[in-house]
Amino acid sequence: MERLIAKADVLIEALPYIRKFSGKTFVIKFGGKAMVETAFKDSVVEDIALLKYIGVNTIVVHGGGPEISAAMEKLGKKPNFLNGLRVTDRETMGIVEEVLFEKVNKEIVELFRKHHGKAEGLSGKNGNLILARQMSKELGFVGEVERIDLSILEKKKDYIYVIAPIGKGKDGNSYNINADDAASEIAIAAKAEKLLLLTDVNGVLDAEKNLISSIKVGEVAKMVKNGTLTGGMIPKVTGAAEAVKKGVKKVHIINGNIRHSLLLEIFTDQGVGTEIL
Repeated sequence: MERLIAKADVLIEALPYIRKFSGKTFVIKFGGKAMVETAFKDSVVEDIALLKYIGVNTIVVHGGGPEISAAMEKLGKKPNFLNGLRVTDRETMGIVEEVLFEKVNKEIVELFRKHHGKAEGLSGKNGNLILARQMSKELGFVGEVERIDLSILEKKKDYIYVIAPIGKGKDGNSYNINADDAASEIAIAAKAEKLLLLTDVNGVLDAEKNLISSIKVGEVAKMVKNGTLTGGMIPKVTGAAEAVKKGVKKVHIINGNIRHSLLLEIFTDQGVGTEIL
């Protein structure tokens, strides 16, 4: 009986959050091991399907770096990175499009359908959703977002949209876009209530490896300077802070390898990750 009461308590704790977020827009960047390992993948998809059922307008942007590298190596092509970004020649761009949209995107959409979620897969090129420009000649067909057009997402409002981060340039070329950056720009354009970034760590940790639950935008530069933020967490948190400055209410960095981490972060008082506000 106590276990049943505890379950009821969890629902009661979630109720004000459900009321608050129904009708709002969440953008979720789906990446890391959670997108590869079946148990974690199913958990994330279940969480997102539930969000949709309670009235949250949900947009998913996914990565696929490991799958792209594996496909390249299978074809005898060595992945090459510059400042953490994949050097993308024309042949590699073809591989990127095939893996991200034809393989990864379709697999995620099928998972949503399995978990009773209506889902539609899109490339950022569809409907000029992501207009991109070349980042640098050294990186080749790597792009940065120039403009977001969300009109294509209005066609099926009861669907979960799953977006592959591929942009189209004014020059007619396709561009490979960092999934975090694409998700951030889409969240800004959608005036999202939340941008949720799934990672393989619990969030931002301090020097003693304890979770920092909340970071204010004004603290980010100091955290970079004093070494609290290092490595790949620097662009993730600085990008999150920029999204908040441009109108996203909150950004959350959470571990997608914890079962139901999305629901725990959104619908409990404590949360399980780091929020940037």
